[in-house]
Amino acid sequence: MDVESSDHIGMLRRMLAALDADAPPGALRVAGRAGLASRYPVSGLACAAIGAAALMLARWARPGDPPPVLLDRALASWWFGYSIRPRGWKRPEVRDAVTGDYAARDGWIRLHANAAHHRHRALVALGLPDDAARAAVAGRIRRESAEALEAAIVERGGCAAALRPPDAWRDHPQGRAVAAEPLVHRLPGSAAAPDGGGVNGGGAAGGGTASGGTAFGGMHAPDPQRPLAGIRVLDLTRVLAGPAATRFLAAYGAQVLRLDPADWDEPGMVPEVTVGKRCAFLDLRSPAGRDRFRRLLAGADVLVHGYRPGALDALGLDAEARQALRPGLVDVCLDAWGWTGPWRGRRGFDSLVQMSAGIAWAGEDAAPDPLPVQALDQSAGYLMAACALRGLALRRETGRGGGWRVSLARMARLLQEAADAAPGAPAQDAPALGPAPDAAYDPAIEPTGWGPAQRLRAPCRVAGARWGWDLPAGPLRSGPPDWW
Repeated sequence: MDVESSDHIGMLRRMLAALDADAPPGALRVAGRAGLASRYPVSGLACAAIGAAALMLARWARPGDPPPVLLDRALASWWFGYSIRPRGWKRPEVRDAVTGDYAARDGWIRLHANAAHHRHRALVALGLPDDAARAAVAGRIRRESAEALEAAIVERGGCAAALRPPDAWRDHPQGRAVAAEPLVHRLPGSAAAPDGGGVNGGGAAGGGTASGGTAFGGMHAPDPQRPLAGIRVLDLTRVLAGPAATRFLAAYGAQVLRLDPADWDEPGMVPEVTVGKRCAFLDLRSPAGRDRFRRLLAGADVLVHGYRPGALDALGLDAEARQALRPGLVDVCLDAWGWTGPWRGRRGFDSLVQMSAGIAWAGEDAAPDPLPVQALDQSAGYLMAACALRGLALRRETGRGGGWRVSLARMARLLQEAADAAPGAPAQDAPALGPAPDAAYDPAIEPTGWGPAQRLRAPCRVAGARWGWDLPAGPLRSGPPDWW
């Protein structure tokens, strides 16, 4: 085994410290040296994040003697891109035509308009009709100040970010707030009921545990081959970090139920992230929808959500209420801009955080130069999976649940700090990775809802645990909101 690369070590240590879970030297063995071409240690971040999740899985599966985790650096890097390869069909477009970087009067700005309502709000702020072409958008933006336009779009509920140099972000009120935050925020949780029951004594149908599981998510020894069998995960996340987290949990047997409102779609990413999950419609804005959600939550072990701070609180579903509904719940949440500071409630996406935080900054007169993959989303997702697994292990040890909070902006700072600590290290003499070759894909065919496809091979190996999904990828809202 070629064990050479070390640019992941510092970031992995920071993640494990945030999880309060030290690992002995050699617990993660990374094979390979090649990495994604970038000014930042993106492949190191991929190894650290996937490695942290895999190490927490090893501790869950064998708490007394967790086995070493083997990780392939190239596969980890490719998993930060697209994992699915369609056979005979095309993946739907990921980005709307209006989404992208634009030259403004005094710099650059990025619009995120993949969702129809975000596109509409951005175009309203620009004084353009809903059918405006990209050229018209570019012409309008060219006359505006980037930061003033950012403020105008955000004020209308749209998503945009002006390109800032790293120093400007460090001096920005939100940049300073993020710098003072921990990598993972931890909140106290409630004690699990002795019989594993929550409201009404168990799951959505009053049933208790999932098929093959044990009371309240595997309080007994997990199945070595499918260590998360019997764990129920309620997924309220959208593109991309949260879905990556629950996809990882599903790969080791967790029963994941994803819930979406009627007006949400992400056609380019759905085949990528719904594998292993049941997908259903649920309107949290309606009393009936909230009642159904409460019943589902009463049967869940883990809740993963990406609502902005205060959104669930306004529906009567704040953290305390969630713990009361499911005593011992492991509650994992993502925010884009951090959990403190003036931007904590702002809408955001990976590419926007890269612009504001200065990761996409390549010089005073240069166009934005973003990362080659959505590394903030992906790394946050695997760290969320690690939080869920650490939370489950702590609940098994202490009988208590807890809250875990991660943000894209804090992941950006972690990556920037790693680059500052070892400037130029990613480029050294390591070869650059190209597209994943045929051998990187599992030969098994996945019958997705769009046609046959292949997935990348597992990026990690954890003792005898089997990586794989019990359900192929399928459309959103394709089944009933129930656990079976």
